[in-house]
Amino acid sequence: MPRPPMPLGTYGKIKVNEVTPGRFRARCKYRHYDGKVYQVQRDAGSETAAVNRLKEAIRDWVTPAQAGTFGPDSRFRDVALGWLAEFERDAGRGFNSWGSVDTYRNRLTLIVLPEIGELRAREIATSPVVLDQVCQKTRDRMSASSAKIVKSVIGNVCMFGVRVGAFETNPARDIGRIESKKARNRPQRPRALTTSEVLELFGKLDTDDKAVAADLPDLVRFFLATGERTGEALAADWRDFDPDAGELTMAGNVIRATGKGRIVNRGKTDNAERPIPLPRWCVTMLVDRHELLGRPTSGPIFPSTTGTIREATNVRNRAWNPFKQRAGFEWVTFRTFRKTVATLLDDAGLTARQIADILGHAHPSMTQDVYMGRQAASRDGANALDATLGKR
Repeated sequence: MPRPPMPLGTYGKIKVNEVTPGRFRARCKYRHYDGKVYQVQRDAGSETAAVNRLKEAIRDWVTPAQAGTFGPDSRFRDVALGWLAEFERDAGRGFNSWGSVDTYRNRLTLIVLPEIGELRAREIATSPVVLDQVCQKTRDRMSASSAKIVKSVIGNVCMFGVRVGAFETNPARDIGRIESKKARNRPQRPRALTTSEVLELFGKLDTDDKAVAADLPDLVRFFLATGERTGEALAADWRDFDPDAGELTMAGNVIRATGKGRIVNRGKTDNAERPIPLPRWCVTMLVDRHELLGRPTSGPIFPSTTGTIREATNVRNRAWNPFKQRAGFEWVTFRTFRKTVATLLDDAGLTARQIADILGHAHPSMTQDVYMGRQAASRDGANALDATLGKR
């Protein structure tokens, strides 16, 4: 009669031997919940510590993503590319943003791998300071923001390496803080348009034939009614517009991802998809526009000449930049409109939380999470913009 298999989630007899003077190895067979039996081993400076580490490994066991492919002798490059492939698969299933995939791939291939790609996992495990050196060097050569992205990439690769057996523990845990360089001069504060400047801008847009042909007057009004990012405004769809409720649901933003072309990214937070109450003057503008375009049931509200979603770079470089030079608003960018909305709402007495909800910023707390979960958007912002900019 054959010996019955070990019950799922249990392990066999633990054997300990001294592999080198003062270095002990504990090992045993472990039957995971996938039905497979794995040989697990951990080393430490004493028998007790080795056994404890072995039990912790079994407790936290994750089936290797590519069993047998990675180990302590694997090069960091191979482990990193394995992580990147998994990250891309998750993006394809909607768990990650394709914009994040592009950003992480860029930092990995241009910064991290040229520095430490050929090191083996065991070499990094015994000298994890090399990971910190990559981050600090990136900060000194480029910026603190780039260094923080590099730190995130390295941390994710190392966590993946623990899962697939390249590392016993995460060597990225000891990477130091990324301190920003002290600016010699205080940076200039972002400037917002005043109410009179907004009305002057509207007047110049409406009387500029090239701006009208490029569909800028309505687009700029939309920016100043919603405070949306450029990609979010260009992704706005007629099916998300409710004229009776005076709302537009923001459902994503337009990005261009490597190998994917132009896509609509649905965002990474619950607050990325949210209803935005609109000022009455914006509702009127959209209703008139809807009628002029033949009452489409869906499709971009601000389409290209071929009816597709417009490219942000084309709108900015071919239409907006030439206009602002002609109109004397050289300092105004699309980001200025977002700053302007936040300033006008703040002047109108809205709370920081109300403004954050309109702009799609998430600063979670228990109350805020519940509020955003209900998607209960206040009309105070729309009313404030209506009172401030609803002048003819």
